[in-house]
Amino acid sequence: MTTNLFLSADYISSLNESGIEALYDEYASLDRQLARRGIDIEAIKTKVARFSVALPSWGLGRGGTRFAKFPISGEPTNIFEKLADCAIVHQLSTVTPRVSLHFPWDKVSDYTALREEAATFGLGFDAVNSNTFQDQPGQAHSYSTGSLSSTSSATRQQAIEHNIECIEIGRKLGSNALTIWVGDGTNFPGQQDLARSFDRYLEAVAQIYAALPENWRILIEHKLFEPAFYSTVISDWGSSILAAQTLGVKAQCLVDLGHHAPNVNIEQIVARLHRFSKLGGFHFNDSKYGDDDLDSGSINPHQLFLVFNQLVEAELNPRDDFNPAYMIDQSHNVTDPIESMMSSAETILSCYAKAILVDREMLHTAQENNDTMMAFQALRRAYKTDVSPILALARVEAGGAIDVLAAYRSSDWRARKTRERKAVRFHVGIV
Repeated sequence: MTTNLFLSADYISSLNESGIEALYDEYASLDRQLARRGIDIEAIKTKVARFSVALPSWGLGRGGTRFAKFPISGEPTNIFEKLADCAIVHQLSTVTPRVSLHFPWDKVSDYTALREEAATFGLGFDAVNSNTFQDQPGQAHSYSTGSLSSTSSATRQQAIEHNIECIEIGRKLGSNALTIWVGDGTNFPGQQDLARSFDRYLEAVAQIYAALPENWRILIEHKLFEPAFYSTVISDWGSSILAAQTLGVKAQCLVDLGHHAPNVNIEQIVARLHRFSKLGGFHFNDSKYGDDDLDSGSINPHQLFLVFNQLVEAELNPRDDFNPAYMIDQSHNVTDPIESMMSSAETILSCYAKAILVDREMLHTAQENNDTMMAFQALRRAYKTDVSPILALARVEAGGAIDVLAAYRSSDWRARKTRERKAVRFHVGIV
């Protein structure tokens, strides 16, 4: 059911009209180029059209630094306004049909109504996210000593109950996964027993795991540091996979591109997690120094391509119903968040398309023969290919825009929402 689209099909078609002939010409040129390499461009376009990535509800507003947040005019003030912004992203880009909610930030009184509202926008819901890294008004126990690994049994129970509540909300929304990220850890040597804190975490998450519906899974998200800078309970993929293996088959690992030490080989982590059927999800962003949550591909697009090369290998060699949850996870401090989401969605899809173009036979033969240069060239040739005509035509055929950002700006969406919505107050902090 899609009844509440903000831009008419005729309007988008009129925007595409001036560029459609050039697009067909560029697509035909790329078709000839790929045909000489034995690649069927239509098959690539079909795969591109099937790809999707979720939007985070919290990413539709301006993010911030530890020092301040500078709201943008027309910023959404509640989950219904966030859904409207997600809808405009999906209508123009056509690859973001799901939204990932965060609780209690996105709490409402009627989740059936929220699900129905999303359906009118052509949207569904991805994994739900719990929040035990911030104290909330009226909360009985503080998370200042940790949540699922806290030394306080009452605090751990509070965190367990919140996660189970998120599962119940997710069931009403049609979700089938819970993402758990905790800020638990220490800032001083000796602050906690490092082994016992991990044991407490496992015991607590086991209770959440036991509450999962039959077709659900838990996605365990690791992070190297922040807010705990000396030690973090789930600090790396090793801690994450150990926890997932301890919990059971419904527990998998979630990889965030910004949650690693600098220069870590993330594509190898993808391969390792897939090998043991524990690669459950992926959060796309980019990083210069740490968990910067920058726009996907804005710093190192080649790394994003290499990650997708490994994800395509996993697709071609699936283990135990390989079905990762893909989501954009960014903080937009100086851009229009809608534009950043659109730009990132296109970058992500571009890297996926390029990874599909890799000549797997050439790559695998070179690898087996220890021909380093030819193996590298198999990747480099695909990476150098301009796949934008494939992406644009796939969007047009799905009702989207050739030039997504230009279409968004011409719609005056931000100006209209500035007039309609209450202004977001100025405050310090990240969110």
